This record gives sequence, C-alpha cells and structure tokens, in this order.
Amino acid sequence: MPVQPLTELIRFVRSQSPFYAELYAEVPDRVTELTQLPVVPQTEFWRANTPRDNRLLTGPLDEAVVFKSGGTTGSPKFSFYTREEWREFTGAFGAGLLESGLRPGHRVADLFYAGELYASFTFILDSLHRSPVSNVRLPIGGAAPLESTVRTLEEFDVEVVAGTPTTLCALADHLVAAGRQLPLVELLLFGGESLYRDQEPLLARAFPNARPRSVGYASVDAGLLGCAVPGSDPRVHRAFTPYTVVEILDEESGEPITEAGVPGKVVVTDLRRRLMPVLRYPAGDRAEWTGTGSGHFRILGRSQEGVRVGPVSLYTQDVQDLVRAADVAGRVTGVQLVVRHWEGRDALRLRLASDGDPAGLRDLADRIRKQLLADRPSFADAVGAGHIHPLSVEWVRHGELAVNARSGKLIRVVDERLGS
Repeated sequence: MPVQPLTELIRFVRSQSPFYAELYAEVPDRVTELTQLPVVPQTEFWRANTPRDNRLLTGPLDEAVVFKSGGTTGSPKFSFYTREEWREFTGAFGAGLLESGLRPGHRVADLFYAGELYASFTFILDSLHRSPVSNVRLPIGGAAPLESTVRTLEEFDVEVVAGTPTTLCALADHLVAAGRQLPLVELLLFGGESLYRDQEPLLARAFPNARPRSVGYASVDAGLLGCAVPGSDPRVHRAFTPYTVVEILDEESGEPITEAGVPGKVVVTDLRRRLMPVLRYPAGDRAEWTGTGSGHFRILGRSQEGVRVGPVSLYTQDVQDLVRAADVAGRVTGVQLVVRHWEGRDALRLRLASDGDPAGLRDLADRIRKQLLADRPSFADAVGAGHIHPLSVEWVRHGELAVNARSGKLIRVVDERLGS
C-alpha cells in the first residue's frame, strides 16, 4: 500500500474508527498538519483496542496477524497488522538492516523471543527474509539452552547474532565462565532495549571481533520508528521517511522540538497502517535530534523509566551514567535497581553484575555508593531524616539479574514493595 496523504488518512480513520472519531470530534474537518491533531492518550487507546468489542480498528478482524506487548507492566496490549501491512513493515525494516551492518551471505542467528503472541522473533526473521541482500537465517530463539545455542553458532560459523542485550550478555557470560570465545562473530545486532556501555566489556570478552550495532528501532504497537545510522553511537537512528513521521515533543508543553540536543518524548505517525491506525502515538521513549542529518535522532531511554524511593525520584539512565563514571576499569556488566520496603520505609539496593570476585569489588562498591550520594544529595538527606533506608550494593553474576519471563529483557527496576 502506498504512503497515504495525511488528509486522506485522517478522513478514513475518522469515518471508520469509533475511537478516532471521538478523539477528533473537536478537530477541524480539513487537517493539513499533524500538529492540528491531539497526541493519542494511551490509556484510552488501549481501553478501546480490545479483542472483543474493539472501538479502535477501522474494520472487522477477519484477516490479520495479532501480537501482544505490555507484559512487563500491566494488562497485555494487542496489536493487529493485515498481511500487506506486515509485509511492508518487515520489508522496510529489512532494508534498514543494511545500515546496521548486514552484508550479502551473512549467517545470522535470531535469538529473539517467540511464542505467547510475542513479535520480536518473527519480526526479525521476516525482516531478514525480506532484506534486499542474501543471508542465511538460523531461527534459534532466545529460550534455547545456552550450550545448545553455542554449539549451533560454532557448527554454522555464524557471523551475526541478533537478540536483546540481556540475551547477548547471558550468552557472553556463559562463554566467559567456560573460558571460551566466538571469534568468528563480527556483528551483534541488539534490539528491544538499550545496550549500555557497562555491558560492552563482557560482550568483547566473549566476542572479541564483534561490533555491537542497533538492529533498528521499532515496536509492535508503534511500528517503524528508526533505522540505524552508521557511526560510533548505536543510539542514533534516522526516521523511516516517508513511511512514518517521528516527532519529538516537549514533555511539559507538548510542543514539537526542532532544536538539536533538546530532549523530549517520541511520538510517531504511520502513514500506511489502516487497520490499527497510529497517529501521533507516544512510543514511550525520550530522544533528541542530533543535527547530524535529516531525521537523525538519539534515543535517550524510556520516557518514564525511573523509580521513586520514598520521597526521592531516580532515573535509571542517571544511575547507569554514574555507575559508568565510577567504574573506570569497566568491571560492571549490568545494573539493576531493586526497591524494597520494611519497617515502614523504602530501601534501594543496587544490584551490580560482574564476573570478578565480589571480595575484590568492595572498593568499587564504595566508590559507586559515594558517587550516587554525592550526585543525589536528596537521597542522603532522606536517609538522614529516617525517611528511607541507607543505600546498599549487591554483586551478582550477569545471569542472576532479573529478566522478564516472557520477553527475556533485563528488568531495569525490580520493585519488591508490592504486597509489603
């Protein structure tokens, strides 16, 4: 299906989707700019987008593929694509894989997760299938035993491994613990979550000749978001023009940001999807324009990825940055914020992954603890006032970090206060 003119797409969704008809009730009949439309309210969007009595879709559900997301934080959210929409989605993303480093003849292991309506495994496999360059696809999956995965990678001389950073790091940790490496792997394509610098040393020890690169930026609900941009920063992507329009909006005013280096929330409009329309839909991430090219932006993490410990708010990206600053030797391979509650007060524990001896990491733990308290004086003030417990640090192997049971993604914040 060709890209639709904005005025035609809006006319169609207003006439066929009860949700959009209600949302646009006060919008002028003729719309020529996206900024004339309200940003989609997510709660209402998903309340309307249900398996039964759906008020969002523009037609009956008689030909589509169905996927599920949102299993980490609440009720499942279902996304619907027609056969043609899915083919175009994966075709465009597959073409973008060349920017991620895919080359003719590459042998690619797909370690993303499948089943339970989860999209990533099928999405990457179909994108590879529709990529404009030849490639050999090995659909291993993220739930396969690590030793079995290693054996397949070795047997087929795999050059590209694709998966979530958590899966790639678990595989690397398995190899390092066994004193092994996979030197033939030249490309690690990650997606589904951010790859942090503290994870790169572990990957380098297991895959000494591999470059970590973004597989691309997409989600099952928002669709196409960004194609990887070659360079040193894997967070930088470019919009999939002309298929989608990416906006970065001020988080307070909702006004579009055009200046480079100013963070805001990512909003996307898909100009080809019609069954489940996506117009000015919040993708759930923060980003900033880079000014390095048309439509180039840098992903800054989840728009609301953080935690509140008593009266103190912490963003996971800030904690990641201060751990990296204190860990000059690169010994930390993963960071998790664990929040607990007892004796009427909240407590924060930094769960840090390393393949070193915990006894030899005490100085580093002290340095990280002091750095956090120095950077966040409100935390120390709250401890002094008896509002929260003192900060603690726990060392674990990377494989001991908590992950989402369905997707395999690393859970950055583990909130154990529920039921306390």
